[in-house]
Amino acid sequence: MDIFNKMIPIRMVNKSTTNQKVFSIVIAMITGIIMGLAAKLVDDPNINPIFDDIGGRLGIWVFAATILSVYSYSPKLAAVKVFAFFASMLTIYYVYTTFVLHFFPERAIIFWGICAVLSPICAYIMWYARGRGWFSNFISALPITILLSEGFKLRDAYLPIHHHYYLVPWLMGVYLILIVVLLLIIPKNKMQIWVILPTTIILSLIMLNFNILGRIFAGMNGVL
Repeated sequence: MDIFNKMIPIRMVNKSTTNQKVFSIVIAMITGIIMGLAAKLVDDPNINPIFDDIGGRLGIWVFAATILSVYSYSPKLAAVKVFAFFASMLTIYYVYTTFVLHFFPERAIIFWGICAVLSPICAYIMWYARGRGWFSNFISALPITILLSEGFKLRDAYLPIHHHYYLVPWLMGVYLILIVVLLLIIPKNKMQIWVILPTTIILSLIMLNFNILGRIFAGMNGVL
């Protein structure tokens, strides 16, 4: 309990009504359903492969979860919203896979199900990114680090059809846009960017050197 009291000065909880909380959770669920269905539908050879290459990687989901987290009324609500987002996204994605495509990827379902269960913890902590102090700066750097690390590794990306390698620069451009957006919207004080950016670079070098994303998501991520 003492640790939670120490985190109060970092960022104050915004007052909200029950209706506002319920509405924000419903929006998170709807967003998850739309993005999950879209990610499955673009997995089609007749659709420009860049959409599947984006949806099949970690970055876009980290980006969405980060926005849902930091723009919540409280850390508890952030945790509920992000879990609702991933639960609805994974449900629609794998229901479509199982009943429409008649394919049951058991290993993937279990792995991403575990990730969904753990996501509220990450969201709770991520909520403090729009606070103040070194802790907020460090937390702000984490999702950007993942985007930067995965974006850099795109140079080694496996794209199913050989001539799709021309998409790598475009994908890197998408990741750069996502990074810039997070840098602009997460910190309340724009001067924090000058602390977040070098922290991100240092953490990214560590992740790339030890291949942390590759070890965690081996075989589960399009880029790894």
